[in-house]
Amino acid sequence: MNKIIVLILVITSHVITAQVGINTSNPDPSAALDVSSTTKGILLPRISNLASVSNPATGLVIFDTNKKCISQNIGTPAAPNWSCLSPYVAKFFYMPSVVFDTSTIAAGQTKDLYTLYKNQFANVPANARSTSAPAAIPFFPNASDLYYYVTGYDSTVFKINSISDTGVLNYDVLSNATSASFINIVFVVK
Repeated sequence: MNKIIVLILVITSHVITAQVGINTSNPDPSAALDVSSTTKGILLPRISNLASVSNPATGLVIFDTNKKCISQNIGTPAAPNWSCLSPYVAKFFYMPSVVFDTSTIAAGQTKDLYTLYKNQFANVPANARSTSAPAAIPFFPNASDLYYYVTGYDSTVFKINSISDTGVLNYDVLSNATSASFINIVFVVK
């Protein structure tokens, strides 16, 4: 009997390594854990007091209920530094610069704000980016991923009529722009 217990202890003292699959019998060999589902996600631990996590490993991932984001410890266990991973932490951003022709007074002008944004981010010439930077800047793939706002503008030059859910701005040009004319366009992540 003692020999069987010793044998079990020897066997269980060795670390067994393999991929773990949940809802899959064939986990990806590059993953330690492979969860497969077409109708459900993974629920990370939800933590409001990050200081309560004792010695968090570098790379530990949780959901920060205060910041409403997935956070990762990019520091060390002794000196944690929690950083939001989600691109949605910045809930808004200003649209890249675009030109509005105000040389002709006209009503019912349109600008497809989303397409202008996407085109500026899709292919930056090699001489206009750092040498190791990729040609494309990540951008939201669908016009419906964003809300569109004009947060300020020169009301002597522009009259804002509407903005569609796909980012098409309809406006009137009331007069020629001056060196002090402006229009601020903000995209908000849904």
